[in-house]
Amino acid sequence: MADHLEASVTLPSDPASVSAARAHVAGALAEWGLPPDSELCDTVRLIVSELATNAVQHTFGQSPTFTVDVVLVRDERVHIGVTDGHPRFPKRLPAAVQQDNGRGLVIIRWLTAECGGRLRIRPTREGGKTVAVELPWPGAATVRPVIAQPAETVAVASQQEP
Repeated sequence: MADHLEASVTLPSDPASVSAARAHVAGALAEWGLPPDSELCDTVRLIVSELATNAVQHTFGQSPTFTVDVVLVRDERVHIGVTDGHPRFPKRLPAAVQQDNGRGLVIIRWLTAECGGRLRIRPTREGGKTVAVELPWPGAATVRPVIAQPAETVAVASQQEP
């Protein structure tokens, strides 16, 4: 396989785009040899769903589109990023038991750490942000220990508070 494979799609910030984002990433991963019924593919679909939903719901109309990028690097790790044009970084919200939203980033953090990956949030040059996860690719020679990831993730999130 190639050293570096990429797939990208820009979609309107509309709820219907969430399933298109999920299908785009799952299709790219299948092309690159990841079975669609694998646990990693299921995890990635859920992560992409949460990231795309956040891009649609929490940009308050200030980002007419969002971009989903997926990159496979040397059959070792896969990067999935969702970029929108809203300048506010996501932050952890207190989620009451009866609340039906506000848990997306918590779910993403947990799934990413469970896979031995990491979560990063970066500003873009255009004033928006990219929320990205990096996960080990099946069969990769090196896998990061899961134990170090939650502390790293919390540190990233606390730096992003306005």
